[in-house]
Amino acid sequence: MRKICSVIAVMMIFVASGGIAAADGPGDPTAVKKEDDGKWLDKDGTPTYKISADGTVDWFTYSGYRRYHSDCHVCHGPDGMGSTYAPALKDSVKSMSYGDFIGVIASGRKNISTAQENVMPAFGDNPNVACYMDDLYVYLRARSDEAWGRQRPAKKEDKTKDYTAAEDACMGKK
Repeated sequence: MRKICSVIAVMMIFVASGGIAAADGPGDPTAVKKEDDGKWLDKDGTPTYKISADGTVDWFTYSGYRRYHSDCHVCHGPDGMGSTYAPALKDSVKSMSYGDFIGVIASGRKNISTAQENVMPAFGDNPNVACYMDDLYVYLRARSDEAWGRQRPAKKEDKTKDYTAAEDACMGKK
């Protein structure tokens, strides 16, 4: 009986998770290290979000929110929730590695089935997207974990000098 209950419990967890193995996704989002540019990293070195008890978000989450709503929401819907022709990125991030996410943004993707054809264009040459891939990932990771809701962050950490320097270099400013 105990073995049957264990099997049922595992099956329920698998179904509740959408049948996706947790190892495929980004893993534990707990921020453990802050870089000079203000980016937080999890224990595996993957960019992650940091939201304080008072609702203050890290700069990357805030910037990701802004960039998502200036470029990505047109196809992927508001707040990463998807649309009739593009997937919900807040759900996609749950099963994609950080590297896969960056690769799809940079190089695009084409999914063809008998019912439909979905094409994600490449944004690797568009500095308004390419320069902010980490920001987009961090924002969508916060959305996927339901650590951040559907609103614009009211409080944010300041943009660091190192972030500004990297942004200016990426955008071609001197």
